[in-house]
Amino acid sequence: MNGFERRRELKKQHILQAAMELFSELGIQKVSIADIAKKAQVSQVTIYNYFESKHNLIHEVFIYYVDQASNQFEEIVRSDKSFPDKIKGLIFNKKQVSTNIHPEFYQYLMKEYAEEGNYIEQVYAEKALPYFIQLFDEGKKEGYVDQSLSDEAILFYIQMMKDYLQREDIYERILPLTEDITNIFFYGIIGKKS
Repeated sequence: MNGFERRRELKKQHILQAAMELFSELGIQKVSIADIAKKAQVSQVTIYNYFESKHNLIHEVFIYYVDQASNQFEEIVRSDKSFPDKIKGLIFNKKQVSTNIHPEFYQYLMKEYAEEGNYIEQVYAEKALPYFIQLFDEGKKEGYVDQSLSDEAILFYIQMMKDYLQREDIYERILPLTEDITNIFFYGIIGKKS
């Protein structure tokens, strides 16, 4: 990538970050291209040159958001932290997301997630599943995950949860429950043992 392409890509990332922050704070409908341009310190024309329309920008922000979440997940799993600290990090990230995202933007993300063959499905299959297996294998080796549980059973449970969360009647109610659901997933209904 030459200098011009690198600057162009950095400007695009800056616009996506600004849009994501505004959508997370205010929702999609209340945010205009002018608002995004001001926050990103670019002209509205620049945004249209990169994305053509607000609709395209929203879709690109969705992909950007998923990539950011995937990278954070990967960073936690690959870290040198202990298994319990990794789990705490994942739960904390879920809590941060659920408290710092506008419900309208969250519902848009979940609606995109419910589409057949969507980008989240692709990232889930290619990145998240292998990292989940790695995380649970590590938990088994450290004695935190029941060694009698097969990877297939764990992945089946994750898939069941994922399929359920994709239902429109569910994802509209899920945001306030994100931290609780994550805790139940990792610690069960009995809760974390001291």
